[in-house]
Amino acid sequence: MNCNEIESLPSSGHAEVRIIAQTPDTARAVAEVLRHCFAGTEQRSYPDPGGGTRLHLTVDTATPAGPACSWLAASRPPVGAGTHSDEI
Repeated sequence: MNCNEIESLPSSGHAEVRIIAQTPDTARAVAEVLRHCFAGTEQRSYPDPGGGTRLHLTVDTATPAGPACSWLAASRPPVGAGTHSDEI
């Protein structure tokens, strides 16, 4: 994306994921893990200008499955919890 392009935000409950890796196989392995946790669109891959592979996909975070469901539930702070002393 160059300075003149404006990228729109994904719809509510979705996230755009960009994976940059040395090889296409490495990028696909990371995308596969994400697809085990979230529903997602078909991945799109591009050559990276610096070499390697750039892979893009959109994941649906509103309906996580498997490991992401339990991880997201456990990672959300309790209602009313403030920042920790080691957080800025």
